[in-house]
Amino acid sequence: MAALLCPVAIEEPVHLESTAPDPDLTDKRVSVPREFMFLAASLLVGLLLVPLLIWVAGHYTLGSYAHGGPWMLFTDYVKGLAHGSPIFWAVALGPYLIVVLLRLLRSQLRPRA
Repeated sequence: MAALLCPVAIEEPVHLESTAPDPDLTDKRVSVPREFMFLAASLLVGLLLVPLLIWVAGHYTLGSYAHGGPWMLFTDYVKGLAHGSPIFWAVALGPYLIVVLLRLLRSQLRPRA
């Protein structure tokens, strides 16, 4: 009966995990300044370059912009951003979202060690 209540301990070696940082994980951590650089560059592209590319593509495929030239398209774009239109913000944040999705795809396709 005593053996049921207090079983004899089996002497096996104890394997403790190290609390030292894993060198594989330290390389994969997100660097905050680096991430802000990606965000700033992507926002700059989304705010300045993408509207110009939209105007160029629209100008050659659809004809001239109804309100004027590329400067008027840019002012309408800024007004749309100021009003909080989701479509205009999708254009502005699109380059950053593409960068994030490409990085996610790359991390999923990278062979695991």
